[in-house]
Amino acid sequence: MAKTSKKSIAILLICMLVAALGLTGCGSNDNGGDAEMVKIGIMQFGEFEALQNANQGFQDGLAELGYKEGENVTFNYLSAAADTANCPTIADTLINDGSDLILAIATPSASAIKEKTSDIPVLFTAVTDPAGSGLVADNAAPGGNLTGTSDMNPVAQQIALGKQLIPDAKKVAIMYCSSESNSKIQSDLAEAAIKEAGMEAVVKTVSAIDEAKSAVESLKGKVDFIYIPTDNTLADGMTTVAAAANECGLPTIVGESGMVNSGALATYGIDYYELGKATAAMAVKILKGEATPAEMPVEYQTDEAVLQIAINTQTAEALGIEIPEDILSKATILPAE
Repeated sequence: MAKTSKKSIAILLICMLVAALGLTGCGSNDNGGDAEMVKIGIMQFGEFEALQNANQGFQDGLAELGYKEGENVTFNYLSAAADTANCPTIADTLINDGSDLILAIATPSASAIKEKTSDIPVLFTAVTDPAGSGLVADNAAPGGNLTGTSDMNPVAQQIALGKQLIPDAKKVAIMYCSSESNSKIQSDLAEAAIKEAGMEAVVKTVSAIDEAKSAVESLKGKVDFIYIPTDNTLADGMTTVAAAANECGLPTIVGESGMVNSGALATYGIDYYELGKATAAMAVKILKGEATPAEMPVEYQTDEAVLQIAINTQTAEALGIEIPEDILSKATILPAE
C-alpha cells in the first residue's frame, strides 16, 4: 500500500512538472503568451436606436483595436429597459461579476454605477453634460473612476434647421421628460436659441412616456413646431410621440437621427456609432494601463464631418412641408429604404 502510494505521488509530481513546462513553453511564444481574457460589463439604459448604435460602435471599435469578443474579451450586456428603477440592480450585477471595465450607456446607467463603485474603471457614453449631472468633478479633469464621451448636441443649429424648414414659425415648444437632467440642459440651450432667432419658446414637460401623447395634443394650434432633445424617455417612445405630432400637424425637430427614423421630421446631430467607437479608443488606453479615467478628459463629437442632417421625407410629405434642395442634397434620407 505504501509503495503504491509513493509511486502515485511520483507520477503526480512528474505530471505537474510536465504541465508547468508546457505552460512555460506556451508563454514563450512570439505573441508573448495567450492573451488574458478581459471582462467588460455593459449597462444600456434603453433599446432605442441611438443607444444601440453607441453600443455597437463601442464593440466594433474594440474589435478594430484588437479586443475581439470570444478571443480576448467577453461582454456582459444588460439593459435597463428604459426604467431607472432597474439601474441599481444591474450595477450591482456588473460589479459583482468581476468586470475589469464597465461601459454605462446614458446618464441613468452612469449615475447608478457611480453610486456603487469607486474602484472599477467606468466609461460612459451618450451623456450630455457629465459634470452637470454629477458624474465627474470637471469635464476636462474628471478626477475619479469615471470618464467617457458626451453626446452634447449642436442645439442652436437644430433650432436654426427648424426655422429653415418652417420659415413662418413664431412659437416653438420644447418638450422633454422632467426627470432627465441632461434634457433640462438642452432645453435651456434651446430656449436661448429660439429667442435669439426671434421666436417664442413654450416649455412642455412630461414625467413619463404615457403622458406624451396628451402633451403633444395640448400644443395643437398653439405652436408651429416642437423641439425634442436627446431625451431618453421620449426617444424610447418616439414612434408614439411622432405619430401624435404628425396627426396634429406639428413638425418635430429632434436631437438625433434615430428619432427621425421613428417618425420625427428632422435633425442635425451627432453619429452615435462613431461616439461609441471613440469610447472604445478610451477603453483600450485604460485596459493597456496607458491612462486612468481620472486623467482622461470627457470627449466630444465636434467634427463637422461626423455631424449630419437627417430628414424623414415621409413625415415631410404627410405634413405638406417642402424640403429646400440645398438641405435635402446634404441630408441622410430616412426611413432608409
